[in-house]
Amino acid sequence: MGAVSLRDTVEGALAEMRASGFDEAQATIVARRQDEVNIALNEPSLLRSTDSQRLLLLGILDGRRASTELTDLHADSVREGVQALLAAARSAPQDAANKVSSGQKARIVQGPQESDVALLTEKARELLEFGKSHAPKVILGEALAAHTLVRSHTLTSGGSDLESQAGHHTIDLFGTAREGQKTSSFAAAGGDTHDIGAHHATEFFGIAELLTHLERSIQTHPIGGQFVGDVVLAPAAVADLVEWLLGQLCDEALIAGSSVYRDRVGEAVGSPLLTLRSRFDAPGVTALTMDAFVAGPVEVLGQGVLKTLTPSLYGSLKTGLPHVPTAAGGWELLAGDTPRETLVSDTRKGALVGRLSMGRPASSGDFSGVIKNSFAIDGGKVGDALSETMITGNVARMLKDVLAVSRERIDTGALVLPWVRVGGLQFS
Repeated sequence: MGAVSLRDTVEGALAEMRASGFDEAQATIVARRQDEVNIALNEPSLLRSTDSQRLLLLGILDGRRASTELTDLHADSVREGVQALLAAARSAPQDAANKVSSGQKARIVQGPQESDVALLTEKARELLEFGKSHAPKVILGEALAAHTLVRSHTLTSGGSDLESQAGHHTIDLFGTAREGQKTSSFAAAGGDTHDIGAHHATEFFGIAELLTHLERSIQTHPIGGQFVGDVVLAPAAVADLVEWLLGQLCDEALIAGSSVYRDRVGEAVGSPLLTLRSRFDAPGVTALTMDAFVAGPVEVLGQGVLKTLTPSLYGSLKTGLPHVPTAAGGWELLAGDTPRETLVSDTRKGALVGRLSMGRPASSGDFSGVIKNSFAIDGGKVGDALSETMITGNVARMLKDVLAVSRERIDTGALVLPWVRVGGLQFS
């Protein structure tokens, strides 16, 4: 479906919704094409291209909201979908905060627009060759190198008109290591980039380190008793802290009244070493929101000070807080000035943590969880891979107890994160 057809389809859908009696309406069409080279169990397994189209409709009638998704875009199907949507809206609860955007305009073109299957094949080969040479005990359960182009067009009854055409490359993998009857735990790495040819496949997203760490994780040992120590969190584990913080600042927690930061804008809620900013033009991300707003730059933390909450239009109208549009991803935690090795050498006792498995922390931030893909640190040196080791703490407290932030960072597209050393965790 070409660009003109995208506009024609979405204009027709919006006109059908307005003619059917909706007070406010929003229509979005998303066309996605992906070329991918797949690996399964250390062997090339599949080369394929897929195309999909979705029409997302949202209608408001007398303050009552309903939404639907259609994959059949023929006129008769759209007409039937709109009538079903109208019936759903009539039976939905009334809420004065239900609104659509008005006057938003944007046309975004970013990232690689064309696929290069030969280049994708080369990246898959690099993954396999690195595994054979540097991590022969690792079994890649699944992996892929892909190019994705997503074109979308959104119109609202309030006059918003938002177009995007964004391409990106992806490398993703998960695997385990095996020696005899012993195996490591599963681990995954991956992300999105605009230039997959810039580096060897394993130089993206921490892949090389993950594969070599998997081999070291076949033999594991307990931490050895209970104690209070430090953790050096790898970027994949830092992501859990960032995602918890962002979750505290948006609609669900704000509307429920469970956010610990609801009334703390302008206060220091984290270490002065932490600055968290948006990067809404990142690979795989566009600076548009699901509720049809252009997302401008946002700084959430500035040297530990909470700069803003991030309610959507709906969340803003429900809570009375200022509306702050944010994209679905695209955040960076600024680098520190400490070499990554120093984070470890300054740790007397604790762990280098590759992944946290803490479920969903309590609204207060309290958690107890198992650390995965992790290694003991004793006397400033990395030791054995750990088995069944738990840490207990509070995420909000961890953000305050950051002792150092690394110069190095890993860029996965949606997130750019450093290694972070945090003190005061209970190990068991």
